[in-house]
Amino acid sequence: MHNRVFRVLFVLIIQTIVAFSWLSAPASALTQEQQILNEAWRIVNNAYVDDTFNHQNWWLARQKALKQPLSNREETYTAIQKMVGILDDPFTRFLKPDQYKSLQVNTSGELQGVGLQIALDSETKQLQVVAPLDGSPAQKAGIRSRDRILEIDGVSSAELTLDEAAARMRGTAGTSVTVLVQHEAETPKEIKLVRDRIALNPVYAALDSRNSGIPVGYIRLSQFSANAPTELANAVAKLEKQGAQAYILDLRNNPGGLLQAGIEIARFWLDEGTIVYTVNRQGILGSFDANQPALTRAPLVVLVNQGTASASEILAGALQDNGRAQLVGDKTFGKGLIQSLFDLPDGSGLAVTVAKYETPNHHDIHKLGITPDRIVPNEPITIEQVGTQADSQYQAALEVLTAKTVVAGAT
Repeated sequence: MHNRVFRVLFVLIIQTIVAFSWLSAPASALTQEQQILNEAWRIVNNAYVDDTFNHQNWWLARQKALKQPLSNREETYTAIQKMVGILDDPFTRFLKPDQYKSLQVNTSGELQGVGLQIALDSETKQLQVVAPLDGSPAQKAGIRSRDRILEIDGVSSAELTLDEAAARMRGTAGTSVTVLVQHEAETPKEIKLVRDRIALNPVYAALDSRNSGIPVGYIRLSQFSANAPTELANAVAKLEKQGAQAYILDLRNNPGGLLQAGIEIARFWLDEGTIVYTVNRQGILGSFDANQPALTRAPLVVLVNQGTASASEILAGALQDNGRAQLVGDKTFGKGLIQSLFDLPDGSGLAVTVAKYETPNHHDIHKLGITPDRIVPNEPITIEQVGTQADSQYQAALEVLTAKTVVAGAT
């Protein structure tokens, strides 16, 4: 009896050793396709913000994926997409080589397409507009923040991943795409968009001395691309020479971009203070702080709306919580997660949620947004009407600046 029990235990031990040796098989024992999948798994395993992986068994996900026959690269891509999809995080996603390259190009300042920043609503899973880019075909057609895109060229957006939807709307200038768009509870309508080459100069600046009695430097920042900090610094220097005594920083319909660009631009307006806190998977707080003299100490108002998202909210929250600026407009979009890009060996890549952020006063704005100091409802206007008498939010910002300048002059 004793020997029989020993033999059974011995067999079980051998089986366990064999099983674990397969689970922990070295990378050299994997095929090329399995190595790519395994690297994708490893990146998420090490970097993802939630160490419960949204309550999914991430180790088991790897084993199931590796058991699949991966005979070509497309099958590998599909397996990675399914594996990452169990996280149910629309911001963590796999990107094929062309998608990955396109995402990198977009943040560098070049784009061809319809000019829409899009996201998946985490609750409804519907394709949603974050913001149209300034001067883009989408903006000229009247598409607005939080509009839902139901179809793209007759294909239901529910059948597409976020990157597949983006790929269908990108394309050569002069070609067209038809989208079915719904604004709030209105009847959906088809809109034909002609793709164009969109120059992503992220900064527009002008001196306005007509309306408020004081010279106001107006700066519109459309996205946080790699060249945004340099362009904004140049704009402030030019407006200072022109005699600007106050500033309006327009972040409306700015969907974000590079986190580092947002931090650099916050430092242009702050002498000191925390810009943003980041919280990683261990709950450890990190922070980015102002550490250099501001470019100007002139009074500042920041314009925000529902299309103000991500890095824009970091900047707006930093300026509001440090008392550097008042916010005017609508509540912001509410995206408080930070993604990083990771290369895979074949030119594909991953966008992975690596942290969440909090404003200097420790407000977690994800899905909540930032409430302006002065709420002024957004009214549909054309790009030509932005910063004019027809722009009620801009006019409200001028009123705030006038009051601040009068008070400052009296003290």
